[in-house]
Amino acid sequence: MKKRLLLLAALFFSVTTYAQLLTNPGSNHGNKFEQLGTILSDPNSYRSASGAPGPAYWQQRADYLINAELDEKKLLLTGAETITYYNNSPDPLSYLWVQLDENQNKSTSDNKLTETSKMTDKMSYKDLSGIIRAENDLGVKIIKITDEKGSPLPYVINNTMMRIDLPATLKPNQKYILKISWNYKISDRMVTGGRGGYEYFPEDDNYLFTITQWFPRMAVYSDFQGWQNKQFEGRGEFALAFGNYKVNMTVPADHVVGATGECQNYAQVLSGAGLKRWNDAQTAKAPVEVVNLSDAKSAMTKKSAAKKTWTYTADNVRDFAWVSSRRLVWDAMATYVDGKKIMAMSYYGPEAYPLYNRYSTKAVAHTLKVYSKHTIPYPYPVAISVEASNGMEYPMICFNYGRAEKDGTYTEAVKYGMIGVIIHEVGHNFFPMIVNSDERQWSWMDEGLNTFCQFLAEQEWDNQYPSSRGPAHKIIDYMKMPKDQLEPIMTNSENIINFGPNAYAKPATALNILRETIMGRELFDYAFKEYAKRWAFKHPTPADLFRTMEDASAVDLDWFWRGWFFSTDPVDIALNDVRYYRMNSMKQSIENTEKKTAYDKDANYIGRERNRVAGIKFAVEQDTSLLDFYNKFDRFEVTKTADQDFQTYYAALSAEEKKLYESRKNFYELEFSNIGGLVMPILIEWTYKDGSKEIEKLPAYIWRKNENKVTKVFAKDKEVVSVQIDPNRETADIDESNNSWPRKSQPSRFELFKQQQAPRGSSTGANPMQESRKKS
Repeated sequence: MKKRLLLLAALFFSVTTYAQLLTNPGSNHGNKFEQLGTILSDPNSYRSASGAPGPAYWQQRADYLINAELDEKKLLLTGAETITYYNNSPDPLSYLWVQLDENQNKSTSDNKLTETSKMTDKMSYKDLSGIIRAENDLGVKIIKITDEKGSPLPYVINNTMMRIDLPATLKPNQKYILKISWNYKISDRMVTGGRGGYEYFPEDDNYLFTITQWFPRMAVYSDFQGWQNKQFEGRGEFALAFGNYKVNMTVPADHVVGATGECQNYAQVLSGAGLKRWNDAQTAKAPVEVVNLSDAKSAMTKKSAAKKTWTYTADNVRDFAWVSSRRLVWDAMATYVDGKKIMAMSYYGPEAYPLYNRYSTKAVAHTLKVYSKHTIPYPYPVAISVEASNGMEYPMICFNYGRAEKDGTYTEAVKYGMIGVIIHEVGHNFFPMIVNSDERQWSWMDEGLNTFCQFLAEQEWDNQYPSSRGPAHKIIDYMKMPKDQLEPIMTNSENIINFGPNAYAKPATALNILRETIMGRELFDYAFKEYAKRWAFKHPTPADLFRTMEDASAVDLDWFWRGWFFSTDPVDIALNDVRYYRMNSMKQSIENTEKKTAYDKDANYIGRERNRVAGIKFAVEQDTSLLDFYNKFDRFEVTKTADQDFQTYYAALSAEEKKLYESRKNFYELEFSNIGGLVMPILIEWTYKDGSKEIEKLPAYIWRKNENKVTKVFAKDKEVVSVQIDPNRETADIDESNNSWPRKSQPSRFELFKQQQAPRGSSTGANPMQESRKKS
């Protein structure tokens, strides 16, 4: 009985959700253009109906003081942190939730059970270890948790979340100080996967440590959902509170450390030459190598047994990450946004030097400028790109890929892939590091918005940049997939099958279509900047974005959010028919000439022609008595009274009617079908008899009274020879074969290929740079 009740509840939920989307089920109208209504959360004093933060908006704050030590021999990270938590909410809190993301690597973690698996002919160690769930000693080891005075605090660990029970209720506008000591064994990121860990380089016996989501971090407590304590399964990323950080990182003395924020003790941790180069970089117009390739190679062979402590501080950030290794080149360059100096920097190993030394830091600076133009001026003092055969983001620092071949060459795919991932990950500083959406719930709010801005930055880097996400036609293959393999953009992160197309490409494409085709750049850019300004350093929800875009533009977009974000319908608008009409001239000489042409065309069919060629003796030729008046008269002769009749007709016309008559307009009635279900503007390209072209746009509202089929009549001065809809591939129409009149056949292409799998960011395919060196 319980199972049946649960099933009925699930069915009721799905039916009511569907009913919300279809307000007039069974009808051909009253659905797609209705307002979103109860699909969105109700506005309140915390979040206004305009999409802006309300007058009573609040958010929590968490400040951190962390001391950490990296033991390279034991591959162990040890830490002690003091958290000052500010309860700015109106709610009393009896416990706090803390994230322990490293626990996802434990063999007993739930995420190992929730991923499906199957056997194949070839199984990797990673595949088998996931199935066997071999015991490991990974995950966070909590040493102790105390209050400010050292008294122990009770706690419970549930997988990747830890609840700390407070001795007394934390009331509104109070703060609480707690201390946590912990350690964990650093995982081999190249084997276990994940975002943080180490990469080992056997050729020189050295490590690259990328230390991310590494310390117990406060979960978000918000007005719209309370505690965000959804477990970390590995995909849905992090919802975090803003705060100020001071972090002391003790590492081997020959390591180079790059981190969130600004280093406070370069004079103590850098060599004299390194410190001078750092100072030179403050005014340099090109990247300066603070630690050069020679320095890195020397450190790789002369390993120090001593240790140094690097101290970094960062204000108003939601997280902290760092990189540590002796095999790093480090370059830096000052760039400026709205007159403010920002240090753009890169850290990379020898294998990435040919690419990163030339492109990385300049790509960082370019990203900051373009994103700042489209959102808000970059507020932080630093932005860092680290090559780590990876792709992941944190405040002021990100980890990317892009390694050359051993001979220093690289493929075009690796070059543009590297630039693209640097732009993308640096761009995440804006979404979600500043505009701080909940990634655990809505991946698209950071990945989709960021991929859209990445597309803008790529196109401003190079007009020929081969962007893979953003252009409308590049999402077609995904949107034409069977419905059982799709889910709406508004789907929880962990429930998405095709994560890249759904969370990255489709929302980025939707925003690009909004900007270029529906709203226009001026309206879109203003509204998008307004969203960024309103929600910088705050926690927005999808409703806040949707409402702000409409509020700042006066464009009703509910139909767009409904179709693109809440459904899986594709765009497939078909041009069914074109009917040609012309006004009767009322002049017998003109009309009879056209009638004769039509009559002759109708009368001359193949049988008659072949009878004449065959020399058949027709009856009326053999017996002329059969001929009468109708065999001889000219049915298209202009009568004597025709001109007088026309003059009488013309004289009776009004001035406006005469003007219309003289225009000799051509009228075309076009019939369109919405086969895909996703309503969109109809873009029409007319090609005229004289070879000229014209493009017209019908707004999406043309579908509001019939969402399945519409007709529209157009008056044209010139005769039309062909019609094409969506000529510039702006709407992501999945079937272009039904977009033209007369119909055009489109050849399908296929490629014979062998499926291959390679590490992320590695060279694949042809390497023309390498081939050219062989010839020279």
